[in-house]
Amino acid sequence: MSKSQIARMVADDIPDGSYVNLGIGLPTLVADHLGSERGVVLHTENGLLNMGPTPHPGEEDADLTNAGKQPVTALPGASYFDSATSFAMMRGGHLDVCVLGAFQVSARGDLANWHTGAIDAIPAVGGAMDLATGAKQVFVMMTLFGKDGRPKLVPECTYPLTGARCVTRVFTEWGAIDVTDAGLVATRLVGITEAELADRLCVDFVTPGSPS
Repeated sequence: MSKSQIARMVADDIPDGSYVNLGIGLPTLVADHLGSERGVVLHTENGLLNMGPTPHPGEEDADLTNAGKQPVTALPGASYFDSATSFAMMRGGHLDVCVLGAFQVSARGDLANWHTGAIDAIPAVGGAMDLATGAKQVFVMMTLFGKDGRPKLVPECTYPLTGARCVTRVFTEWGAIDVTDAGLVATRLVGITEAELADRLCVDFVTPGSPS
């Protein structure tokens, strides 16, 4: 699937009327697939509630951006606030869903998305730890393999964690994977079988309803 198709899959899984934060990177694409009739309210950690889709070329407002400093729009009824209020929304359990990118997700739902541990890498945690622990559901949108071909869905994370056992669903170019108490459940796979995916990732999948 293309990045746009993954974003569409994420958008389709967000319940109508939800309050949602979209992390920087790939998750920002989800905003363009949420119709206004859905009643989904988008929050940005830099202080905007009811963010809209990406502006048309030439209609960008340099003072209106998301947390990734990309131009965005504001829908009718939008409000602006300081970082203290924004983080209180995140930490206080007021967001139904957050969609984050990731360097790694473990088979039990651990999330690593702020540092690879490399000495020359620049850490960028932002509000991810607050979102990972504060949102009621944590969706991850990522490619399933890095540029070096190594899997990002792994038995155990080797990078520093953002949150432990927090991820509920992973959306990738090969389909979606649910993280359940019983184990990983592959759903809506495209172009690959569950057995092929398990072999490439070195993880096991379970059938929904099977004993843990």
